[in-house]
Amino acid sequence: MGHRSYVGQSPPRREDPGLVAGAHRYVADIVVPGCLDAVFVRSFEAHGLLNAVDLAAAQSMEGIVGAYSAGELPDLPVTPAPPRAEVPPEMSWPALARDRVRFAGQPIAVVLAADRYTAEDGAELVFADIDPLEAVIDPGPAASDEVMLFEPRSNVVSVREFGAPVDDVMDSAPVVVETIIRNERLCPTSIETRGIVVVPDGDDITVHVSHQAPQRLRQSLARSFGIEAELVRVIVPHVGGAFGAKSQTYPEYIVIAHLARKLGRPVRWIEDRREAFAGATHGRGQTQRLRLAADREGNLLALEALVDADIGAYPHTGEFIAANTGWMLSGPYTIPHLHVRVRAVVTNTTPTAAYRGAGRPEAAYALERALDRLAHRLGADPAELRLRNFIDRNEFPYRSPTGAVYDSGDHAAALRLALERAGYDDARAEQRRRRTTGDGNPLGIGIGSYIERSGGQEGSTEFGSVTIEPDGTVVARSGATPQGQGHATAFAQVVASALEVELDRVSVIQGDTDEVPVGVGTFGSRSMQVGGSSLHHAAHDALEEARLRASAHLEVAEADLRYDDGRFTVVGTDRSVTLGQLATERALSAQAEFGPPQAFPFGTYVAVVELDRDTGDISLEKLVAVDDCGIVINPKLVEGQSVGSIIQGIGQALYEQVVFDEYGQPLMSSLMDYSLPTVAELPELVLDQTVTPNPNVPLGNKGAGEAGCIGTPPAIVNAIVDALGGRDEGIDLPVTPEKVWLVLSRSD
Repeated sequence: MGHRSYVGQSPPRREDPGLVAGAHRYVADIVVPGCLDAVFVRSFEAHGLLNAVDLAAAQSMEGIVGAYSAGELPDLPVTPAPPRAEVPPEMSWPALARDRVRFAGQPIAVVLAADRYTAEDGAELVFADIDPLEAVIDPGPAASDEVMLFEPRSNVVSVREFGAPVDDVMDSAPVVVETIIRNERLCPTSIETRGIVVVPDGDDITVHVSHQAPQRLRQSLARSFGIEAELVRVIVPHVGGAFGAKSQTYPEYIVIAHLARKLGRPVRWIEDRREAFAGATHGRGQTQRLRLAADREGNLLALEALVDADIGAYPHTGEFIAANTGWMLSGPYTIPHLHVRVRAVVTNTTPTAAYRGAGRPEAAYALERALDRLAHRLGADPAELRLRNFIDRNEFPYRSPTGAVYDSGDHAAALRLALERAGYDDARAEQRRRRTTGDGNPLGIGIGSYIERSGGQEGSTEFGSVTIEPDGTVVARSGATPQGQGHATAFAQVVASALEVELDRVSVIQGDTDEVPVGVGTFGSRSMQVGGSSLHHAAHDALEEARLRASAHLEVAEADLRYDDGRFTVVGTDRSVTLGQLATERALSAQAEFGPPQAFPFGTYVAVVELDRDTGDISLEKLVAVDDCGIVINPKLVEGQSVGSIIQGIGQALYEQVVFDEYGQPLMSSLMDYSLPTVAELPELVLDQTVTPNPNVPLGNKGAGEAGCIGTPPAIVNAIVDALGGRDEGIDLPVTPEKVWLVLSRSD
């Protein structure tokens, strides 16, 4: 870096004035003349034979422009699967149900009108004749194939294994603990629901959509309709949250694009909250059976994990998300022998997909719960047990038993700092006092040490370009697309630092495939690690090109040039030329597609809880979060990501759960039925960090967006179980006062 660097600073976010003033435009704000509104008719059965869809009443209603089921749209494409997913052709996801429905909320018809109100009225008149079939909602029973969703094919879509069987180690190990862990289903619940507007223009279509990966959606739509990608323009305006759930192509998008092309008119669909609960994807949803072996001193010997992932009614994104869990199950520990089997199983529930953390929270929660059960069995301090088994900082880069290559780390340093910031010794002393005297409510201290994976799919790149304009301004373009993370600010910091120019000279363009036709997207905590690195390389390449031009322009050797604040000056003279002047006659720009190895952020969270003896009420007193995401580009942005992710982790630990009845009906339809934490539920938060640079990227940074979802749930639940004296029977996610009260009442 030169003398002007913005790395490590926190300038005001460029997005915030528009947010505060309500000036940002979202998909629902887009007005297109002649646009039709679409309303989907969804299955009320979780599993059944779709005999017929009667559209006559809706089609004859005044104001209805069209009503369609799959029968009226024989050339409607299926929902395209992501490239990484293992989706057998016979298990493809129809954009509108054909012959059979497989989850409550599945689209079976769509009604169009000039306004949403009329379309809603028309949708009420559609009648679907469905013969109910037995539904299966748990991946364990579903794997037995007693009720088959795609007969004769098994409900087990794929099986992935890591490591090798460890039965021999388990049989001879001095200590073996077993546990069954359930990661409940969650709704991503972004403030802005899904939305799409498709505007046809001859063979071309322009798609306005709330999305995380516009270039990928462009390719997906082009393949679905058999057209060239150049005929599809995808524009992502401001996005009100995504959390992984807006990274894929949904059946509704295929239907809306198909009808816009068929009718030659703009068509819009804006999801309501009820649809978001039943029809959009869910996250998590795993049952994990673990065996953890150790010697009597607490040295880990082996881990076995049998994971059944409930991926919902159709294998899509959720099919390969489960593999992330298997890949990360050795965590930050040295485990000599490991065997993980991950089965992806279809059920009669809403399909699952990525949700903040996407497989890593499930791995960390299962492993950390097993570690605490082992500590309780051995009578060991949970912190000391972790310190004994952490990967030594001198062993990096470290290849885990699952094949992941951890780039760098110092897990012991993060744990020790977290314990210090939590006042661990004092909290333990107070816990002993209460247990000895019987004075006060039960107090518990829980630890969640984690390792995260950031960067997206191994080997994936991101596009970045930097253009210097004749007036000296700089335009940066990135294939990463923001949903509120602060890209416009952080990416400008990277480019301004590389060029050593004032920050306000740099503007950032994203989210429009006409402006940025190449890109991968924003997910997996990859934006700064991959996208920022690409911009860094592009900026330096542009500067080197400028240096060559300056040398020719000033007729001196490059070694005789001094560069400062966007200007090259001949050493010892006042002869100079600016970047803008060098761009006057010929464009001055550079681009890069950088694809570094995946990085592995890490950290430790410590929670302190107090339980009410009489009611089971859980009071989260303090949560300490020590994260290590390498070099931090913008501390305030990282803090915002940490706090948001922690709140979602608190939600998983204590409040949130998607529940289906035995018939596969979701038992929530609004935010009155689905509990979310608010600011009133926040404990004292203590945020800190260690810094272990990433050796594989120029800025030394790692991803920072998902740590709170990973470290928070095990820390909180371990603290609750600690307060209960290690009794964890019935303590499943989310841990409610009722579950705690039942344990307390059994001990009285």
